[in-house]
Amino acid sequence: MTQHMKPELAIEAHGLVKTYPGGVRALDEIDLAVEAGTIFGLLGPNGAGKSTTVKILTTLSHADEGEARVAGIDVARDPAAVRRAIGVVGQKPGFDADATGRENLTMQGELYGLRGWARRRRVQELLDRLGLADAADRRAKTYSGGMQRRLDVALGLVNRPRVLFLDEPTTGLDPEARAEMWREIERLAGDDDMTILLTTHYLEEADRLASQLAIVDSGRVVAAGSPDELKGELRGDTVQVELADDARPAVLAAIECVPGINGLTVDGKQLRTRADDGASAIPAVLAALEQRGLRVVAATLARPSLDDVYFRYAGRAFREADAVQEGASI
Repeated sequence: MTQHMKPELAIEAHGLVKTYPGGVRALDEIDLAVEAGTIFGLLGPNGAGKSTTVKILTTLSHADEGEARVAGIDVARDPAAVRRAIGVVGQKPGFDADATGRENLTMQGELYGLRGWARRRRVQELLDRLGLADAADRRAKTYSGGMQRRLDVALGLVNRPRVLFLDEPTTGLDPEARAEMWREIERLAGDDDMTILLTTHYLEEADRLASQLAIVDSGRVVAAGSPDELKGELRGDTVQVELADDARPAVLAAIECVPGINGLTVDGKQLRTRADDGASAIPAVLAALEQRGLRVVAATLARPSLDDVYFRYAGRAFREADAVQEGASI
C-alpha cells in the first residue's frame, strides 16, 4: 500500500506565548501549520495578535514561550538564515518616499548582495511585474496609494523569498487598488510557487485568497481550516433583517419565540440570526416582528459566511470585535 506523504510545512509554530508590559497577553499558545506553496490567511480583528505572530515568525520579536520554524529554520536559533529566506511587507511603508521606485529597489538589492547586471535585471523585472515601470523614475511620494503598496510588495520580493509575509496588505486601499493587489497575490502564489502568510481583518479578502485559515481572537486560534470547511461546519442559513427603527428589546422579545433559530445578534437596525431552514424561518420571523409593531425594510437569506464562523467560535460578530479593538495593532 502506498503511504501518503505528509505535506511540506513552510511555517510551523507551537505554543507561542507573548506578554507585553502591563500583563497584556498578546499571544496565548498559538499553533500554526502552513503548507508550502499555499496562501495561508491569519484572520482576526484589530488587536487579535496577528501582527505579534508575524513579528515573531520574521525574527523581529521573541516569543516568551513556544517555538517556530520558517522555511525549515528555527527562528530563535538562526534568525539570520530565516531573514535570508523570507520577504516581509509590513503594515507601514518600507520605502524611502524621497527616492524613486527604481532607487528603492536598487538599495534593497544592495542589502541582499546583488551587484551589477544581476541587480539591474532583478529591479527591472519587479518594476515590470508590479506595474511600476512607467513610474520607475518618479519619487515614491508621488505614487498613488495602490502604487506605493505595490512598491512595498516589490521590495519584499527582491531576494526571491521562499516565504512572503503580507501584514494587512490592502488596508487603506480603495476597492480598485485592493482588487488589483488580490490579483497580484494570487499570481505570486500560482506562478512562483511561493508560500504566502497573509494577515487581514477583511473577511472577503480571507475568503477570496486563502486556501487555509486560522481565525485568531484575543491571542488564540479559535478555528482553523479552509474557508469552505469552516463555513460548511455551520448547518442552516443566515437570516438578515433590516428594520426601520432601532428597537433592540422589542426585537429580542419577538424573535426568541420563533422556533428553529439560534445565534441572534442585533446591531442597531440590523438583525441577524441562524435558522435550520431559512426559507421557512423568514415568514415566521417577519410575522413575529410585525406582531410587535416593528417595520421591516428588507430581509435576506444567505449561506454561512466567515462572519458566522467567527461568531460561532468567538461569541461575537466580527465587526463588533473589530470596532472594540480598532486602533490596536498587536
